[in-house]
Amino acid sequence: MNFFEHQERARKQTRWLLAVFILAVLAIVTSIVLILVLVLGATAYEPGAASLSLVQTAAANSHVLIGGAVSSLGVIGLATLFKTASLRAGGGQVARQLGGTLVDSDTRDANLRRLRNVVEEIALASGVPVPEIYVLEQESGINAFAAGFTPADAAIAVTRGTLEKLNRNELQGVIAHEFSHILNGDMRINIRLMGTLFGILLLALIGRRILIHSHFAGRSRDRNGAVVLLVAFGLMAVGYVGLFFGRWIKAAVSRQREYLADASAVQFTRDPSGIGGALKKIAVYSEASYLQADTEEISHMLFGDGRKMLMFSTHPPLNDRISRVEPGFQPEELDRLAAAILRDELRARKTEERQQQKAPETDKSMFDAGRIIDGIGNPDWERMLMAAAIAASIPDHISQAAHSMEWAPEVLFYTLLDSVGDVRERQLLFVAEKMGGDSEAQVRALLNAGGLPTPEQRLPLLEIAFPALKRRPPDFVTRVLDTVKAMIDADGRVDVFEYLLARLITMQIWESQNPHRVQMAGSKPVSACRDEALALLAVLAGHGSTTRGEAEAAFATGLESLGLDANLPMPEVSDWRRALDTAVPKLDALKPEDKEKLVRAMVGVVLHDGRLEATELELLRVSSEMLHVPLPLLAVPPQTFPQS
Repeated sequence: MNFFEHQERARKQTRWLLAVFILAVLAIVTSIVLILVLVLGATAYEPGAASLSLVQTAAANSHVLIGGAVSSLGVIGLATLFKTASLRAGGGQVARQLGGTLVDSDTRDANLRRLRNVVEEIALASGVPVPEIYVLEQESGINAFAAGFTPADAAIAVTRGTLEKLNRNELQGVIAHEFSHILNGDMRINIRLMGTLFGILLLALIGRRILIHSHFAGRSRDRNGAVVLLVAFGLMAVGYVGLFFGRWIKAAVSRQREYLADASAVQFTRDPSGIGGALKKIAVYSEASYLQADTEEISHMLFGDGRKMLMFSTHPPLNDRISRVEPGFQPEELDRLAAAILRDELRARKTEERQQQKAPETDKSMFDAGRIIDGIGNPDWERMLMAAAIAASIPDHISQAAHSMEWAPEVLFYTLLDSVGDVRERQLLFVAEKMGGDSEAQVRALLNAGGLPTPEQRLPLLEIAFPALKRRPPDFVTRVLDTVKAMIDADGRVDVFEYLLARLITMQIWESQNPHRVQMAGSKPVSACRDEALALLAVLAGHGSTTRGEAEAAFATGLESLGLDANLPMPEVSDWRRALDTAVPKLDALKPEDKEKLVRAMVGVVLHDGRLEATELELLRVSSEMLHVPLPLLAVPPQTFPQS
């Protein structure tokens, strides 16, 4: 079947889909009318009076039935139009609704770079624009989908599991499969189907809402309460009947197209082992192709089943799909593949364990709180080498700009750029609005030349740029600080590091302008600032932990270093910014020996799990510098700045 035959098939399927949708809507409206007749007959019944037949009841209440039918049609039609209109933003809208993260063209992540290269190669070979590329970062199953109305607004999304579990050949097979849906018109049918199914399902949602919010229906025994209860249950029943038909429609539309897309993928790549290998890994891995997100609306768009379905699966059985692309396939191959994957995972785990066992022999002192404290203000040769290594890792043009008074503000803005493309564009817009178009162009030039800075480069760049920055006029510096605040607020949220970094910049500039008013240490004992110290440790523990239990254990470690009872409960810090605004100035006034205890406790919190990530190091160093404690550099594994 060539391209034009695929397009004709898609056009016929669209007409068939419309006809089936109309029939399903008519069946739903008819069911609603019947339910209304039954409800009206039940409520009109009087003991001792002659009962009316269904026909007589319908005739006597024709205006109610017509109103109900028109209302049902209106609800389904408007819901369908609303959903369809919301999807007109293109395939990227579907990916974002599922939590997809856009892959930037300048990504430095090896897996994302490989994904982008594969997509671009197939797009160029197909003669269509390169679609937007998204990754569902929270999904460990192997799955993908293409969404959009035309190739010009198409988007391709893959799960993180797809990137991590498939090799390049298998990834290429999956992407080729999705391009088949783009080129053959399947994608347009899929996105229209999303809108129509939403209209059918909405009635069930309305019925559920009525049950939830109609309190009197649950408590009252009067006739009105019973009527509302009957209507709610009726809407739910009818709605889920619509859902039943919707799933049947999706299964009927999707299953045969998956076979055709698999065959097209083999044509694209000239290698059946690519798409075949991906399908085999779905069969072997426990996560299969299942997603954590709700896949009811998009199940027919996915490369594999989004969840386990007992009836009306939108995809053919995996073994059948594999046999179509690899005719000699035997199910026993899956057992051998599973064993091979298990061996590879065990080998990788042992290698990692050996590396972890070696690490303490060379870097043990780096993660010792006492050694860290001893290094404050007295960096040894090892730290000097680390500083040289970090400086050498900064591209020459970025380093030169940081040393330049003309470029120092832009280097500061550059260090604050977000890894998420949309947020970064808003940040650059703020730079243009507050500092001018030339400043924004300079920041873009830095970004294009060096990519995003790695986590361990951000503070050193700030430190390099600061001497040049503070030489600028006070009114200019004020504009810089306003721009910094706007950039940090660009994503609608502020994390602890961003907050402390903004405070650090402000503090350092103020101190450079008012050196005579700066006190490096105070005279207060830690007992006078106990609540503030606990709040700071709680914020640090919460930032570096994934669970409440981990945070509490880290907090207890800090308490021990501070000389307090380790069983003290960790305070709930609902407004951490306000807590830090209050805590940091008071803690900065501690006498030196007590400030040492506090910093030792902060280090203990961060090192509680025996690991130190670059982001944790940033936070620890910035929070320490806010207390006028210059923390030495620590060795952390090289990291790639996350991209989206």
